Amino acid sequence: MTEIFEEYVAFGDKMLRKGYTTGTCAAAAAQAAAYLLATGEMPAQVQVELPQGRSITLPLARCEYTAQGALAAVTKDGGDDPDITSGLDILAEVRLTEDDAIAIAGGRGVGTVTLAGLKVPVGQAAINPTPRAMIEQNLRRVLPKGKGAQVVISAPGGEEIAKRTFNPRLGIVGGISILGSTGIVNPMSEDALKQSLKVELSVLLHRLPQGSPVIFAFGNYGLDFLNSRGIAAENVLKISNYLGFMLDAARELGVKRLLLCGHLGKLVKVSGGIFHTHSHVADARLEILTAYAALSGGDMPLLRQIYAAKTTSAAAEAIDAAGLTDVYRLVAENAARRAEAYTYNEMTVGTMLFGDANRLLYMEETAGQMLAEIAQENGKEADL
Repeated sequence: MTEIFEEYVAFGDKMLRKGYTTGTCAAAAAQAAAYLLATGEMPAQVQVELPQGRSITLPLARCEYTAQGALAAVTKDGGDDPDITSGLDILAEVRLTEDDAIAIAGGRGVGTVTLAGLKVPVGQAAINPTPRAMIEQNLRRVLPKGKGAQVVISAPGGEEIAKRTFNPRLGIVGGISILGSTGIVNPMSEDALKQSLKVELSVLLHRLPQGSPVIFAFGNYGLDFLNSRGIAAENVLKISNYLGFMLDAARELGVKRLLLCGHLGKLVKVSGGIFHTHSHVADARLEILTAYAALSGGDMPLLRQIYAAKTTSAAAEAIDAAGLTDVYRLVAENAARRAEAYTYNEMTVGTMLFGDANRLLYMEETAGQMLAEIAQENGKEADL
């Protein structure tokens, strides 16, 4: 018996176990079912080839004959990653055909694509291109010469799990997606979230009118603020801390105009050239605000008060009390220019800066024009 896949990756002072994707599960299950039909042997485990040339061995949860062919299942194991699909059985039902073609469809618990912008065409099962290629590659290893196969991938329980994923926002209905670009899940990886955001941006671009500005918000505070201005959440992409990555993604996808909405605590970082806004990566909020207050004429006691503040909200109270609202203009305008420079000036960026209680602190001129245009597209008056 070949050793079952088990690998670890260092994360801080811990060793976290790697897992395998739903795409790997689907490919392994399909291969096992085809192997049973081709040989009459019922395997307990299967060796599956991954996209980058290596192979891993996975245990089977089921392998049995059906009325028209055979069925096998692999239980998804995301390792130590907080993977919502871990523990879900990924099933492949295989029926041999007399031609050389392989047809792959989705069954119960696998979603269907309903919006353009994804890697899978509208109307097809949400089985991404890499998993589809993996399924076919691993089937070819065991299919009798000249035979093809009809494959149905299903994930019982996927309908409920999908409600807690990005799928509803991406227009994937009825279940989960069969995913995986490498076949392996690296625990605690930011890459998966970033790629999901990039896909969500692609879907958003297909939904927006051609040439319409794209709106980025860092988190729920931004969504709430924009909603207070009449901008619905479905027209906004929440980018978390990954502004630099998402600016690159937007440029790659042809975005020319961007409205960036941020709370003072986020946008002040961008104004200082920080494009990953998590405080563990970089945090110079109070230093930047102190510099802007000095440029705006603040005296030394005020500068010391801003510098010693525990939060940007406390710093804003001091700025407001001194009447130095020009600080907010510097934050918003510098953030816009920094973001434009980040895209090699291939993109026009407007910024909206807000504070606590959804208070608008400053709207950069370009942002005002974009907001008015967006409101007009939606048949509303702009709430400036």
